[in-house]
Amino acid sequence: MPPRPEENDDYQERYANLPVIGWDREGAEKPKPGGSGAWYLAVLDEDILEEMDAFFEHVDTETVPALVIGHWDDMYSTSSAPIVAKLVANAHRLPALRALFVGSVGSDWCEISWIKQSDITALLTAFPDLERLEIRGGDGLALSPVRHERLRMLRVESGGLSGAFVRGVAACDFPALEHLELWLGVENYGGDYTVEDLAPILNGDRLPALKHLGLQDSDRQDEIAAAVASAPVVARLENLALSMGVLTDEGAEALLGGQPLTHLDQLDLHHHFLSEPMMERVEKALFVVGVDLGDRQFDDDGWFYVAVDE
Repeated sequence: MPPRPEENDDYQERYANLPVIGWDREGAEKPKPGGSGAWYLAVLDEDILEEMDAFFEHVDTETVPALVIGHWDDMYSTSSAPIVAKLVANAHRLPALRALFVGSVGSDWCEISWIKQSDITALLTAFPDLERLEIRGGDGLALSPVRHERLRMLRVESGGLSGAFVRGVAACDFPALEHLELWLGVENYGGDYTVEDLAPILNGDRLPALKHLGLQDSDRQDEIAAAVASAPVVARLENLALSMGVLTDEGAEALLGGQPLTHLDQLDLHHHFLSEPMMERVEKALFVVGVDLGDRQFDDDGWFYVAVDE
């Protein structure tokens, strides 16, 4: 199961099952081998583009398998667009790149909904061999429909995803995608998606290899659960995550009354608002499934909240 939000650090130790190598421009006089791990680039009060230029100059980037872009200067007002453009322009220098994370920043540096992202379509077109793409932050995030033959994981962590972005994901053809995870978030932070926007994903026609589906961190989690209950894609999933959001007894009732879920290896519902009787019903009905009902929340005078928003 993917790590919970509080366990998602800045990937400064490991990423994509590789040890992270922190890039340091100081002391970069001599060329450095590139294929021994995932490289981490971040700056404070400096130009991230100059840092990337130095990285391409001093590292054997042709063997770099994974890259993590962390903090860039004024990332709450300056978008990732120049970073995306720099990566695309240098795609020929990263032929071995298989995993990429843009915006791997903890809340101590920048709250997730303050991170300015951009259109990531060109990353998928410029890196046809990319297998894993992860983005943190939904502000300004955009994706046009594309077909990518080799992408196996797409994860987007946000406090609010736009309907346009969700529709963009849903319109993509990802024949190799096994893991799709969207932190949908709340309207106050840009989450103007609708459950109808998710329909092509739940149909699954463009996702024939999907094994893990995460539609998480939503203040509309009950509606999503109801849609998932009859979604064709569910029958071939191994893992389903409807966690981190405002899931109440109404949503759980819909799941229990829908299609069978006993084929799942894991049903992740952590951070929920279920009553104890409903928790017992879920556990009894799905005793053969690994159900995560941890992190139970209690509404405070009718106030419900997601795990990650600002």
